[in-house]
Amino acid sequence: MLVFILRRLFQASLVLLTVGFIAFMLFQYVGDPVLNMLGQDATQEQKERLRTDLGLDQPFPVQFAAFVGNAVQGDFGLSLRQGRKVSELIAERFPATLELALLAAVIALAVGIPMGVYAALKRGNAWSQLLMGFSLLGVSLPTFLIGILLILIFAVMLKWLPSFGRGEVVNLGSWTTGLLTVDGWKHLVLPAITLSVFQLTLIMRLVRAEMLEVLRTDYIKFARARGLSQRSVYFGHALKNTLVPVITITGLQLGSLIAFAIITETVFQWPGMGLLFIQAVQFADVPVMAAYLCLIALIFVLINLAVDLLYFAVDPRLRVDRAGGGH
Repeated sequence: MLVFILRRLFQASLVLLTVGFIAFMLFQYVGDPVLNMLGQDATQEQKERLRTDLGLDQPFPVQFAAFVGNAVQGDFGLSLRQGRKVSELIAERFPATLELALLAAVIALAVGIPMGVYAALKRGNAWSQLLMGFSLLGVSLPTFLIGILLILIFAVMLKWLPSFGRGEVVNLGSWTTGLLTVDGWKHLVLPAITLSVFQLTLIMRLVRAEMLEVLRTDYIKFARARGLSQRSVYFGHALKNTLVPVITITGLQLGSLIAFAIITETVFQWPGMGLLFIQAVQFADVPVMAAYLCLIALIFVLINLAVDLLYFAVDPRLRVDRAGGGH
């Protein structure tokens, strides 16, 4: 197990280095940050002086080497737009994004798995057909359209929930959260539901398909022949074996929720990392963009490692296979 973890960590380092290189290379062509900082009226001398101060006059390999060296120490340089440390900006925005992504993941799991199980066990039922129709709609509608519809219904027409911002938050040291205030929850509901719809329907369809497949296997037939109750067969045997692919999808989707919350954060003006990234792209703020992509790559790598380790807890066959391979 230790060798497996060390090997994955080495692979993760290569992935992060590759992502950092590609991101840093591509962002050299998104615009001129010096021009954005000084404006059109700046003289050529002022532009050259600022370019030298920022190190943008150095060759690309030198700039990238400096970026990697600083990133290893947790220093991604200064934001070209705000003049502050990138690490400070990400630390301020990360709690909002993580809070939104985790709540969306909880909604997707808490609703998607029961709906998928019901759709599998009650196949052909009218409610089951309705759920499948909803799932098709959920995976087809774009996220921004879902967000706009929710704002129109619950914020504009019914006036039940706010349509933008994070609301009142509580400072817990360097961490901020809106989960401890009523206003924070009100602001969190709509963006969390918007972000969870696609994942919810995806998990529901996956659970239904896997559940139907598992129910056809021989060991389920044997469990029924032994006289086990339907509840024991469905939830003690079938559902447990259905969870292996669900864990994979859920893990990857959690990373996707954090990485691709950009659209949701933009629609609801949620002050998270996604909105910070969009603002950085508009200003050609290369340090912020590169740091954001490296952080997202790190999150995906850690989630994949956690998913691999969870396999051993859920599926005992993997433990047996690895033990046999070791001997």
